[in-house]
This record gives sequence, structure tokens and C-alpha cells, in this order.
Amino acid sequence: MKLYIKYMVSLRCKMMVQEELQKLGLPYLGIDLGVVEMQHDITDEQREQLRTNLLRSGLALLDDKRGILIEKIKNVIVEMVHYSDELPKVNYSDYISQKLNYDYTYLSNVFAEVKGITIQQFIIINKIERVKELLLYDELNLTEISYKLHYSSVAHLSNQFKKITGISPSFFKKLRKKRIEHLEDM
Repeated sequence: MKLYIKYMVSLRCKMMVQEELQKLGLPYLGIDLGVVEMQHDITDEQREQLRTNLLRSGLALLDDKRGILIEKIKNVIVEMVHYSDELPKVNYSDYISQKLNYDYTYLSNVFAEVKGITIQQFIIINKIERVKELLLYDELNLTEISYKLHYSSVAHLSNQFKKITGISPSFFKKLRKKRIEHLEDM
């Protein structure tokens, strides 16, 4: 039996889910982003208790098929952008379609209808969040980040960054440095 959990996007979230399952004595086979493989079916009472406990942590147990599908799409994108060393060589649409075994047009229509943005917009937002992370780590320059995230050029990355955040990547870095200097002066 699989349980699908909304807003489960990090290692910390996985650990919270694991903790709740252990508290309730619910044996599981594995926990991944957005999904828990249970050892066996759980009762309605156990499901409701888990739902309540997860809500306290900002997570939500999903029941409806469209909500589950949206979470699967989001998890594939988050995993692809934030946790993979290399982005896929194929088109994102092909990659998502292959990972979820659904026609991309169907996935795209459901996602846009439910979320109010396209899958492509969601990918861009996540890529820009990843750019911010990489800029904060200060290990790669903009050219290397552009290459790592498969942007056609540094200019393309910079334009997309500014369109989403309202500031340029270099200004974002300057703000970060000023904040650090300010904290050190305190």
C-alpha cells in the first residue's frame, strides 16, 4: 500500500514522516519524496491519526487522484532540479512523462488546471531557487551554474533570474555579502 503526502520536499520532511509512522507503530517499507510504501494496509482510524499528526508538521495526506498526480509531478521536478547531479539530457516533458508513465499533455493540463501555472513555469521557479542555492554556496560561478542547469547562456539564466526575483544574480550575491558583513559587525 502506498500513501501520498503533500508538501514533502526535503530530507527533513522524510524524517518527520518517519517519526510519525514510528510513533503510531505503522511499519513501512520505504519513504521517498511524497510517497510512503507501507508494509500492509492501514485502518481508517490509523489513516486519520496519521493525517492529523502530519498536519501539525505542515504536511498533508492525500486521497484524491488528481492531488496525488500533482504531487508526483512536483516531486519529479524537485528531485530533478534540486537533488540530481545532472539534469536529464532529454526534454523535461519527455523526462516527466517517462518517470510517471503518463502522456505529457495530460499531465500538463491537469497541473495547469489545479496549480494555476504551467509545468514549465514550475520548473523555472525551481531552477531559479536552485540558482540561488548555488550562488549562496559560492562554489560555482554564474557560467558554471548556467552550464550545470542547462541554460543556453549566462544571459538566459540572468534574464530568467531577474524576471522571477526582480533582481540580477550579481545583485543577489551582493545583497548576501552585505547581510553577512552586517551580521559580523553586530
